[in-house]
Amino acid sequence: MTGDDSVNSGDEVTSGGGDADRHYDAVVIGGGSAGLSGALTLARARRSVLVIDAGRPRNAPAPHMHGYLGHDGVPPSELLATGRAEVTRYGAEVVRDVVVAAERLPDGEGFRVVRKEGAPVVARRLLVTTGLVDELPPVPGVAERWGREVLHCPYCHGWEVASRPIGVLSTGPLAVHQALLWRQWSEDITLFRHTGPEPTDEEYEQLAARGIAVVDGEVAGLDVTDDRLTGVRLAGGRVLACEAVVVQPRFTARAEFLAGLGLDATGMKAADQVIGTYVAADPDGATEVPGVRVAGNVADPKGQVIAVAAAGVRAAAAINADLIADDVRRAVAARRV
Repeated sequence: MTGDDSVNSGDEVTSGGGDADRHYDAVVIGGGSAGLSGALTLARARRSVLVIDAGRPRNAPAPHMHGYLGHDGVPPSELLATGRAEVTRYGAEVVRDVVVAAERLPDGEGFRVVRKEGAPVVARRLLVTTGLVDELPPVPGVAERWGREVLHCPYCHGWEVASRPIGVLSTGPLAVHQALLWRQWSEDITLFRHTGPEPTDEEYEQLAARGIAVVDGEVAGLDVTDDRLTGVRLAGGRVLACEAVVVQPRFTARAEFLAGLGLDATGMKAADQVIGTYVAADPDGATEVPGVRVAGNVADPKGQVIAVAAAGVRAAAAINADLIADDVRRAVAARRV
């Protein structure tokens, strides 16, 4: 699975906490790889930092993560537990709570963050790393096997199912691309047309050239034996052997709480079809709202763990630069009084 933008539950995270309207240089909303990397960078810059984590990890179903140099095969929860320990060692706070709203202060100098359980807090800057929700195709068995044998990213899990029979469930415009991509990991690929568009003549030729079978008809469900995926069952009752199934989730950014700032998610399209949403930002995470930056899957749905962690660092460095400029401005103004 791709990037992790929210942490697993664990004893390391406190619940609630904080005094009413307590002030921080930066509040990080989201405690996954992007959020913790950003918080670590800011804390090491001697900034006061609060991380608010809702505890809704995108990659919770995955037993291991891959592609993160030096951490390949590590369980996501283990990486994040280590990250929380590092962050708090530098004085940052990490709390378990849900942010329900964010609003600019009347004087325009910062933001008020409203939480579901804890007291509101005030931040000079916001770093939003809340990630996204993978909305899966409504096929029986898909949600139950998600992150195990139902997969999306070959760079995350392709090695683990290499050379096995793999089915690609077509529900949108990227199915042929997925089938050709996953062919790198296995010679036994089947494209199930299901509810997706019919391939073009050129695509049919490409699939045939790579030895990828195309099966018409809708998929009724997945067959599981001894807690292992064994096949894909068509509506007519026919079952084709498969040990992994590739799907295309709809990526939905967790950004509803930003509406009070006038910041909305943008539709992400493929072949003129919306396949998800994200919060638009520049390479340093700056959004159209000054003082609010984003990092991780909320801004980059395709980002893997290592990529979203790097994005968190980059956005945090930009936040610190913003704060330094603000500190200098305030100091000059005070000196002139």
